[in-house]
Amino acid sequence: MNATVASTTVASTTGSAPDGLSLRDVLRHPTIMIGGSIMLIMIAAALLAPWLGTVDPQSLSGARRLKPPSTDIWFGGDMVGRDVYSRTIYGARISLMVGLSVAAISITIGLTIGLLAGFVRWVDAIVMRVMDGLMAIPSILLAVALIALTGASVANVILAITLSEVPRVSRLVRSTVLSLKERPFVEAAIVVGTPFPALLWRHILPNTLAPLLVQGSYIFAAAVLTEAALSFIGAGTPPEVPSWGNMISDGRLVFQIAPHLVIFPGVALALTVLAVNMIGDGLRDVLDPNFRAR
Repeated sequence: MNATVASTTVASTTGSAPDGLSLRDVLRHPTIMIGGSIMLIMIAAALLAPWLGTVDPQSLSGARRLKPPSTDIWFGGDMVGRDVYSRTIYGARISLMVGLSVAAISITIGLTIGLLAGFVRWVDAIVMRVMDGLMAIPSILLAVALIALTGASVANVILAITLSEVPRVSRLVRSTVLSLKERPFVEAAIVVGTPFPALLWRHILPNTLAPLLVQGSYIFAAAVLTEAALSFIGAGTPPEVPSWGNMISDGRLVFQIAPHLVIFPGVALALTVLAVNMIGDGLRDVLDPNFRAR
């Protein structure tokens, strides 16, 4: 029992992965390496957008109207003469911000609810029934309804998507806590009178981080896709904001004569989601003992 507690404490304080895995082992996983490299490129493009040969993504020019890609206009121009390359690069900022914000907020709220629901019976009986009700509503439908009530903006999109993701995180953490409560090291900590906050911080929370990391990556990818879907149907970010969903929505009207309006933002969206999913799959393979054994 003491060895188990000690290994858990060491893992949580040193930042290494469970079962003796180090951060270097995690980063060396081929799937994580490939997905992480793509994500680093996307993040660098979003942060360095003004210095990557871009122009104002909302500036209009009749000379660029529906121009095909060329050496002068790398990704061509859209229907009103905006530079598609600049809008694609700046669109990465919206997608990455939405994905990161939704993942961080939903994990923080869901972790708190899940920890309490796993230990406090009345919280489990009341709050988790609310979570079950939210999960019964399709996430895209819930997001559309909230956007219709609050209006289209990036902040409201983040709020709408977060509300649909919190119940999933809560149920994941709750199930993990219920399983951990039966483990000998947790029962021993309860018997010796460990205070409830210390019990959560030292013994429960460190053992929920691995599944939360994997779940967080999938939430990130789902948020990016949902934001693009909402923008595509006109219920997401405002039309003037350069987001990949808005660009694909505008480009579909003239796809037959100007397919570049859909191809470039579509490829950027697909690469981002693919990269995040690869990171999530790699984390699952590394952190889950069952997958490592295979």
